Amino acid sequence: MTATYASADAARAYRIPFVIGASAIGTVIEWYDFYLYAVLATFLAPVFFPGDPTAQLLSALATFGAGFAVRPFGAVVFGRIGDKTGRKVAFLLTVSIMGGATVLVGLLPGYKQIGLLAPLILVTLRMLQGLALGGEYGGAAIYVAEHAPDHKRGLYTSWIQTTATIGLFLALAVILLFRLTLGTASFGDFGWRIPFLLGAVLVVVALYIRLRLQETPLYQRAREQGKTSTEPLRESLGTRQNWKLILLALFGMTAGQAVVWYTGQFYALTFMTTTLGVKFSDAYIVMLVAIALATPFFIFFGWLSDRIGRKPIILGGCLIAAITYFPIFSAMHGLTNPIPGTDPEGKAIMIAQNPNLVGLAGLVFVMILYVTMVYGPIAAFLVEYFPARIRYTSLSVPYHLGNGEFGGWLPFIATALVAASAPGGILAFLNPAGTKGGNIFVGLVYPIAISIMTVVIGWLYIRETKETRIWDEVGGHQESMREVKEAAAGSSFAG
Repeated sequence: MTATYASADAARAYRIPFVIGASAIGTVIEWYDFYLYAVLATFLAPVFFPGDPTAQLLSALATFGAGFAVRPFGAVVFGRIGDKTGRKVAFLLTVSIMGGATVLVGLLPGYKQIGLLAPLILVTLRMLQGLALGGEYGGAAIYVAEHAPDHKRGLYTSWIQTTATIGLFLALAVILLFRLTLGTASFGDFGWRIPFLLGAVLVVVALYIRLRLQETPLYQRAREQGKTSTEPLRESLGTRQNWKLILLALFGMTAGQAVVWYTGQFYALTFMTTTLGVKFSDAYIVMLVAIALATPFFIFFGWLSDRIGRKPIILGGCLIAAITYFPIFSAMHGLTNPIPGTDPEGKAIMIAQNPNLVGLAGLVFVMILYVTMVYGPIAAFLVEYFPARIRYTSLSVPYHLGNGEFGGWLPFIATALVAASAPGGILAFLNPAGTKGGNIFVGLVYPIAISIMTVVIGWLYIRETKETRIWDEVGGHQESMREVKEAAAGSSFAG
């Protein structure tokens, strides 16, 4: 073996807990940065956008979607870097871009101060965040997977799958803390900027951690054997055979996974605060409780996928979600009993009447449980679905097309569908009661349809990947497992 495995530093770097922890912490910070805007979208809409409340909200949600729209481009850019130069370099670049854009959002003047420049700059910063996130996820998932033994890949990569939800939890908790501490007026004046500015501190932490990381042993060995790609974009995106794999992974796995994720953890929040009129503090607490209770199930379903396969768990989650979304959202409406009212500025809003927060937390928990089913095993599946030499690029494209286009636009599409079902709208026929604001459940048609599409395509055309031995590409698995185990024991393996 080479000196790569001989040093004490390498041994420490290859301890599985350190690998998982270092990868996950940086990724949590990136998700926190990215989702701050999402959690504050309804609040920031009047700060950065002109027009009536509906137009402001749709503009804010469209900007949220714009960050997702560029994620596939980030996947291509950083995928090429990760496949050609190494996983670590891409890691450092993505966290730097994400942190810088987040801080600038916190410093950006609003529409009243600089006019149309405010939304234009905001959209640009959101697109930079999306570009960075497009390279982040694939790197983190691959970094852990290429350290893990084949028979525990689902378990180990499932820790990375918790990071998006933990990042959302962190964003909710920080925002709730400052909104309650500062009060509504002060938070609206300047307090909303503080969570964004905290990104400066967090990015320094992430960079410090990631500078200690080394390349994955699998990638190192592939490079030493001359098996890395010199043209990963051409090999990944320039062949019909690989495009077939990318499109199957997109429509047969990640599209459905994405809409289940964003329905359970974003549309549910928007539905509670905007449609049902639940107070922001109550809605945030409901989300925090549900997320805290459900997060361990990412690990459970990752572990289970090592035993029964990735495919039945992911597609099963999509199917159950599609069947139960209408009953769940109907039950949420029944637990809040919203009535029309006005806010302090006289704007028409819905106001929840004595909402049953325990019941709401239970329903949101169920939806996030679906999220853990579809998301927990997805990293292991994607890593196993593509070869090592073009893994970073090939994996990242369907993941970010699914989560960026199908998932990221979900809040906008669902809200627009509801608005279109109002009297006089093009979908008014879906609102037989003639409700002024539209049929509040019409937005669910989108995630249900996409989930069903994924179940059908995935079940018919996606192969099970659980038995894939990715280490065979670089000379075999057993030697690699010995390196990992000896490093985990703290030994200095001299080869």
